[in-house]
Amino acid sequence: MTDATLMDALPDPDRHAELYEGVTARRGLAWLADIALIFVITMVIVPLTAFTALFFYPLLFIAVGFAYRWWTISRRSATWGMRLFGIEFLNRHGQRLDGTEALMHVAGYMLSMGTLLVQLLSIGLMLTTRRRQGLTDLVLGTVAINRAS
Repeated sequence: MTDATLMDALPDPDRHAELYEGVTARRGLAWLADIALIFVITMVIVPLTAFTALFFYPLLFIAVGFAYRWWTISRRSATWGMRLFGIEFLNRHGQRLDGTEALMHVAGYMLSMGTLLVQLLSIGLMLTTRRRQGLTDLVLGTVAINRAS
């Protein structure tokens, strides 16, 4: 199968525009909800380490964020923030992401977050591509869509 054939398994943005409507804004809101939840989780962890985690808090935040995102996306193809705002990921075959795909998606997200220009490019792509895909989505062939009711 060619990449074009594989991408045909994804909902067509012209025939199923409702699946992509408002997804970029919802992804942004979900991201904020996820960041807040990761902050709460890390704040619960800090006292459990006799406050030594404060010395490496940024690394703890990154590690908890990575684990949280991988765990939630690999289970239901969406973080809790994404579920709250009614969106989920599909892979290039139109299926929910499995554990490996979730791991690759989170790794791509973390890499893009490490460089401001790459993250800005990714946001720009979400605003301009037909399927509202960010850079990691384009590389992996994934999409975020409005979850079916």
